[in-house]
Amino acid sequence: MPIKIADNLPAAKVLESENIFVMTEERALHQDIRPLKILLLNLMPTKIETETQFLRLLSNSPLQVDVTLMQTASHVPTHISKEHLLQFYQTFDQLKNNRYDGMIITGAPIENLAFEDVDYWPELEKIMDWSQTHVYSTLHICWGAQAGLFHHYGVPKCPLPKKLSGIFPHTPADARHPLLHGFDDVFYMPHSRYTEVRRKDIEQHPELMVLASSGEAGAAILADRDGRRFYITGHFEYDRLTLAGEYARDVKKAIDPPVPAHYFPGDDPKNNPPMLWGAHANLLFSNWLNYFVYQKTPFDLSAL
Repeated sequence: MPIKIADNLPAAKVLESENIFVMTEERALHQDIRPLKILLLNLMPTKIETETQFLRLLSNSPLQVDVTLMQTASHVPTHISKEHLLQFYQTFDQLKNNRYDGMIITGAPIENLAFEDVDYWPELEKIMDWSQTHVYSTLHICWGAQAGLFHHYGVPKCPLPKKLSGIFPHTPADARHPLLHGFDDVFYMPHSRYTEVRRKDIEQHPELMVLASSGEAGAAILADRDGRRFYITGHFEYDRLTLAGEYARDVKKAIDPPVPAHYFPGDDPKNNPPMLWGAHANLLFSNWLNYFVYQKTPFDLSAL
């Protein structure tokens, strides 16, 4: 089934080239069904790249998905044109009276800042509070996961000795959980961060479950027991070369970054990295859409 996005969104050409069925807003108006309404709060500076990555994953299910892009009003991005934001993005004030089946809060490259020092933190707290009454299920990604765990439960983020970057093996803690339905005993996921949430802090909150973890990357997939919020500390959405691009950027900045672990064959950045996480990335997003959005939300969203 198609993914419904705004007419002329740059991601459309990329997705169509990958044989992903993209439906324009005009065509969707003639469909006599209610698509799932998903809100994507994009906090990444690389807006178009991140849009494309998440739209690709949201498209890989038999469900029609209507995606709305959201930005914070209290932060002015510098890596994207104002025209793109004005054409394709909305702010909280424009959306706050709407209701959504699902929401995704992306990561942001600001882990070394205290939450309270982030210029849009008060606005993000307001959005996360609003999501509890206006969104059925929310996915928090990387820094977005740390922000959600801190806001909802007071779980702190802790600095790592050096940047955690690479593709790491993970094991499910509860393979019967619907979010992990069909997962193998070992699966891979990219991580790229300077901070972590620690299991001892998570275990202080019985409302939280650790669904999957890694010996090197720590707690990786967490959930509220009611299935309304999920926290993913890695980046299932990353493309094959996203970590390579981040590594090259950090080398150019002369900050002596570690070579991403288990990524380049022979740990040589000249080698093309294999794609090891794509199947499980698609499976996780399909499971989320099916088990925690489509099967749970009421047809009339005003009943949330």
